[in-house]
Order: sequence, then structure tokens, then C-alpha cells
Amino acid sequence: MQTRPNSDINLLWGALILEELARLGVKHVCMAPGSRSTPLTLAAAAQDKLERHLHFDERGLGFMALGLAKASNSPVAIVTTSGTAVANLYPAIVEAWLTQVPLIVLSGDRPPELIGCGANQAIVQPAIFADYAKQVNLPTPDLAIAPNTLLTTIDEVVSNQTQPVHFNCMYREPLYPSELETLSQLVKTSLSGYVTPISDWLNHAFPYTDYGQASSSNLPTEDTMMRFVHGKGVIVVGTLSPKDNPQQIIELGQKLGWPIVVDAQSQLRQHPSVIGHIDQLMLNPKAAKFVEQADRVLIFGGRFISKRLISFIAEQQWHSYWQVLPTQQRLDPNHQSKRIWLASVSAMCGAQWPRSSSANWALSLVEMNQNIEALLTQHIDQSSFGEPQVVRQIAKVQTSKHQWFIGNSLPVRLYDMYSPITCETPAIYTNRGASGIDGLIATASGMALASKQPSTLLIGDISSLHDLNSLAITKQVNSPFVIVILNNDGGNIFNLLPVPNEAVRDEYYRLSHGLEFGYAAAMFGLPYNQVDCLTSFDEAYVDAMAFAGTSVIEVNVSPNQASDQIKLIAQWVKQH
Repeated sequence: MQTRPNSDINLLWGALILEELARLGVKHVCMAPGSRSTPLTLAAAAQDKLERHLHFDERGLGFMALGLAKASNSPVAIVTTSGTAVANLYPAIVEAWLTQVPLIVLSGDRPPELIGCGANQAIVQPAIFADYAKQVNLPTPDLAIAPNTLLTTIDEVVSNQTQPVHFNCMYREPLYPSELETLSQLVKTSLSGYVTPISDWLNHAFPYTDYGQASSSNLPTEDTMMRFVHGKGVIVVGTLSPKDNPQQIIELGQKLGWPIVVDAQSQLRQHPSVIGHIDQLMLNPKAAKFVEQADRVLIFGGRFISKRLISFIAEQQWHSYWQVLPTQQRLDPNHQSKRIWLASVSAMCGAQWPRSSSANWALSLVEMNQNIEALLTQHIDQSSFGEPQVVRQIAKVQTSKHQWFIGNSLPVRLYDMYSPITCETPAIYTNRGASGIDGLIATASGMALASKQPSTLLIGDISSLHDLNSLAITKQVNSPFVIVILNNDGGNIFNLLPVPNEAVRDEYYRLSHGLEFGYAAAMFGLPYNQVDCLTSFDEAYVDAMAFAGTSVIEVNVSPNQASDQIKLIAQWVKQH
């Protein structure tokens, strides 16, 4: 029977949850204000193992957590109150589920007797994220439920989890205790008898249940590899994280003697030892015909941006098709027959690979790739100011100590198509699971907050308007963080799509807005520059990278600049 106020047992459960999450590897907790989540908020406030981040908007909060998790390579907890606050996390949870990022939602909720009876701020929260998060519906805290039950529930769900988890936490009032107490203080009160079953856990710093590290690596035998490499092969690298150490694929390619073609999200797009300009090469009939000699393919990851690369993989009659993935998932929209190896990049590249019988069959591709680079230098770098020129200029000044978040729609496609060959490459981050334009400022802010490395966000104007209030999060960043907004006055990626006529395109797709971002930057107290030429952009970018905090650079270009230049370059590539 309950003998303590609800506020005390509520707070104890909140403290146990946050403590166990910290022991399971959570380093950051993102919180939005709210009353029903008070036990979780107060527990987080009393925690000394978690870095706390606050934001008033739950949608931005979820995306900030996503960026933190991606850049820190660790699960991130999110605390929200009840009602639509939880629903606002949905877009970020969808993206995290698709890209296998472990977000842990802790939502405060009304107890069962207040659901469906007109109580304030009460909605049905269990399973609110459908199949996009593993759901755990905790009971209301009660002394009749042993604390070790709570801990084993958390351990089983969170250990080795690579996708979102939703703990729905129902609390009865009163929610606010008379004073804020840490976990160690709480267990010394009259609740000491309640925590007796976990007394050993309280005296060490490890999870209550140790599941260890899940391992499901399976590698081909030497005989299998020997048969696979007997022919003209190509290595294709899709979306990989910096933590995957994709540089090892370069060594594998050199050992096999096969070319490596890469996606923008491979972390290798600018590397001099890969065929980075594959998207443009496939425009050229001679180059495309040459690449089609490949009869076996080794793919790392998936989720490619280039439709030409996707079509090439889909249309080839492969003798052997291998794909390397860290976990079992289906990453092939063309549903081709293949052999999937569940292994890390390191494990697969570290296998005893023999040299291919057709080593160096594609050396001509290196020259073709360099020819494309020379063409882009002439027709972008030495041409009129515009979006492709800005993308290449940012790429040229990045180093291995930088990180770059590239927004959806046109920016990431420009990087995929035109990024230059450079000696050093930054860590590249994107939100290409659902490929939405929402939450990009918040996600990039999380990235910058997690690693504290010099960071850049390249984003379009519509995406910026979509997430404008997340500029408030950027005030928390104390390292160089440059937001480059490509303002072409609307959704100009639709200039590249076969919309029936220009009137329909302008009225229903492009949505010209006529807005600038100077006043928005001023509202949030951010340094701001507006540029319309390469010289002024260079000066503004250098200044912004020297500033310990967030800066905004708005690049103003005409609505048709990028689309016209893309079409012109495509003509040159086809002819030369």
C-alpha cells in the first residue's frame, strides 16, 4: 500500500530511469518544459552523468537529439510532457528509425483514469509512434512494483538497441516534491527499504543487467572471396558514418584492383583515390559504356542519392552482387538478388582478400574522373557566382577536423554532383532516411553541440523557414558553427522536375516567398552576412569560422541559377 507521497516515488523512478540510461551509455538528455514530465525533469536536473540540453519546441528538440546521437555515436534521451508535445517528436523519430539512430523518448503521461474522460492535455500516447519506435508502457510508479523490475525492463530494451525506444511514463499527482533530491539522497529516506533489492547496484556504476555487446559478424571464406573477385568488379560505397572508418575501403580497393565509386554520404566523396564524379560520368555515353563492363559489385551501405548510380546498379546483369550491412535490413529499392554480409566495414575490409584476376581493369575511369573535375573547375569555379560554386568552395576549405551537415533537396544533390577532389575531407552528416526538409537546423545544432568541432550547415531557404525557431538552439553552440543559407527564393529543385507548365510550377511547387534572413538572425542575436559574390562569401566564411559560436551567411542567387547551370554542365559532360 502506498505510504509515501506520489511525488517521492515518482521522483525515485525518474532517478532510477535516468541513472540506468547513463550506465547504458547515454551521455546527453534533451528536455522541453512541461509539468507531467516533472519526475523525469527533476531527476535529470539532479544527474551529474548527463549533459543537459533544453529547447522550447519539441519538434526541434527531437531533431537536436538526432544530431547529438549521430555525432556522439551514443544513444540520446528525450524528455517531454504529455499531449501534443509527444506528437511533435514524430518526424525526428521517423528519421531515426530509418537511419538506425538510438533515440530514447521518455514521455510524461496522465495515469489511466485520466485518459478518455476530458482531462486536460490527455491523449492516447502508447504506440503513438506506431512501428517507428519500440514501445514500453511503464505502469504508474508504485511501491508494490520492485525497483529491479524497472531496471531489468530498461536494460532489456535499451541494450544493443540501434533504433528509437519510447518509454511512456504515467505519473499521478502530486508531481512536485518538497525538495529536489539526488538518487543517493532519495534512497536514504524512508524509501530505503524499497530499494533493498538493488542495494548492490546502488554501490557500483554498471547496468543492473549486463547484456554485453551484440555481435553478428559473418564473413566470406577465402574460397568464396576467390570466386567472387574473379572478374571485373566495382566497389560502391553508400551511406556510412564517420565511425565506420570508411577509409579502409580505399585500401581494399587498392588490394583488389577494383575502382571505388561513392555517394555523397560515404565520407569519401572528395577522396582522390575514388571515382567521386560517378553521377556526372554516367551522363557521358563513352564513360557509361565503359563502366558497364563490370560484372560483379561489392556495395557498402545503401541509400544512394544519384538516380544515375541507382539505375546503373539496377540495370546491370550482375554475375555476383554482394552488400555489406552492419545489421539485417533491406536497403535495395530495386529488390535485386544478392548476398548480404552482416559485418562492419572494418571486419569486411580486414578479411584475407585475394587480388582480382581483373585488377586495374578500370584505370581509364581515373582519367575520366579527373577530366570531369577539370570541366567543373572551368564551368563552375571559373564561371558565374551561384549555388554550385558555393558548394565547391565550402568543400575545398574543409579538413579532417571539420564536420559538415548538408541539407536535403538541392544542397546535398549539388554536393553529390559537383564536390571537388581534395586532400582532406570532413565528417559528412545528412538526414536522408525520410529525406525531409524539417528539423535540419536543429539536427545540425545537435551535431555541433556533440563534438564541438568547427561545423558548417548548408541549407536551402525553404528548409530554413521550416525550422526557423531552432535558431534558438544554435545559441547553445560555443564552437565555430556556420549556417550557410542558399536563398533562391523558393523550392527551386522543382525547376529540374517535369512539371507540366511554368505557371503550375510557380504557383504550386516553387512557392516564391520574397523573404530574407537578416531579421531572423538579429532576432536570435546571431552574427549575419548577406553575400552575392564569391569574394564576399570567402571573406564572410573565414570570419565566421574564426568566431566561437553560430554565424549566418545568406547567399542570394536568382531562382533559375542552379537549374540552368546544372543543365548546361550536363550538356558539356555528354559532349566531352
